[in-house]
Amino acid sequence: MPDAEGHPSPEEMELQAVMKALSDPMRYLVVATLAAQPEGTERSCTSFGLPVSKSTRTHHFRVLREAGLVRQVDRGNSRMAQLRRADIESRFPGLLKLITDSPGPVV
Repeated sequence: MPDAEGHPSPEEMELQAVMKALSDPMRYLVVATLAAQPEGTERSCTSFGLPVSKSTRTHHFRVLREAGLVRQVDRGNSRMAQLRRADIESRFPGLLKLITDSPGPVV
């Protein structure tokens, strides 16, 4: 069962949900950007510069969170996103390497 913020445990992360989350170019860009940064990096959702409205950006991060790809934490008046690197690697070994090695989508 996901925690109170909607983060599934590693055992609850489903490949179909992860692949669906990554199928959108903007969500893929968020994961690829975080995967290329040092472990533990937190970024505000607005810092990715996604060319969408606030409500659409919120939707994209909800999909990523519910798939288990990111952990979101409130920091003051900002919502920060952090890649769940260890959880992804333990559940889907090699997935992040495939993402960082690929040229990525055009947004």
